[in-house]
Amino acid sequence: MTAILRILLRRVALLVPLLLGIVLFVFLVMRFSDVDPASAFFQGANPTPEQLHQFREENGLLDPLPVRYADFVGELVRGDMGISVLTRSPVVDQVTTALPLTMQLTFLGLGVAVVVSLLLGVTAAIYRDRLPDQIIRVVSLTGVAAPGFWLALLMIQYLAVELGWFPTGGYINPNDSFTGWLKTMTLPALSLSLPVAAQMTRIIRTAVVEELDKDYVRTAIGSGLPPVVVVGRNVLRNALINPLTVLGLRVGYLLGGAVVTETIFSLPGMGKLMIEAVKNGDPAVVQGVVITTAVGFVVVNLVIDILYLLVNPRLRGTS
Repeated sequence: MTAILRILLRRVALLVPLLLGIVLFVFLVMRFSDVDPASAFFQGANPTPEQLHQFREENGLLDPLPVRYADFVGELVRGDMGISVLTRSPVVDQVTTALPLTMQLTFLGLGVAVVVSLLLGVTAAIYRDRLPDQIIRVVSLTGVAAPGFWLALLMIQYLAVELGWFPTGGYINPNDSFTGWLKTMTLPALSLSLPVAAQMTRIIRTAVVEELDKDYVRTAIGSGLPPVVVVGRNVLRNALINPLTVLGLRVGYLLGGAVVTETIFSLPGMGKLMIEAVKNGDPAVVQGVVITTAVGFVVVNLVIDILYLLVNPRLRGTS
């Protein structure tokens, strides 16, 4: 337990410079972009040069970049992401309103991807080079090649419009109706998760096949242990170490794909908030969404690292 705690503290300590680097990158990109916060604040008001200068002076836009970056980090630590020039409301309020939906969509899609890829990957490995493996291979390759937005449009056309099984878009809060929430989230989660599930299926299949070919598996089965017990208790535990690492990277795809998915299905999440902020020239909202998404990705990968340590005990003594 002490070794695990020491490793976790080391990983957490590494997050501090990583997060500062992410904030610095977003800060520089936004500062050197064509969007002028002063002009965006006075959208459609035809401000005078004196008004623009006063706004920049009051908001520290004339300070040197290092000073502005330090102030920006200090504001983020205090939970202040700035003010939206469009709604004149705190950005943090908009982010906290949109973030729960994006997290619901991301983790629902992640859950679907994990379950589907495990079932298909293990099945393909057990029946390798036979008919089930060939069918799963074709399905997974098709899923890898199919873009998520294309799957979303197909699902809307056939499952929502023609069959009427699901709504074409919109969002229902689970507190109001869990069934309604599930219906509104099913198609977005499927369109977001199926490409990831297809990729993970191939990775899991390869990892399980390699593990099944090892001597200890043949010895265990030869000694009379049921194959189901050997696969479930030993093979999966060892084979899922590498797929678990890849899964952490796929979370970034899910978070990024939520931008397009939420737009297609009219879901009021972080993706839709980002699109509207870019379209309306709202730099504070853009940087708030980007930083929140990046921090979420880093935190999720920290959780994946913890699971990696639990699954692979050998790393506890070598890390």
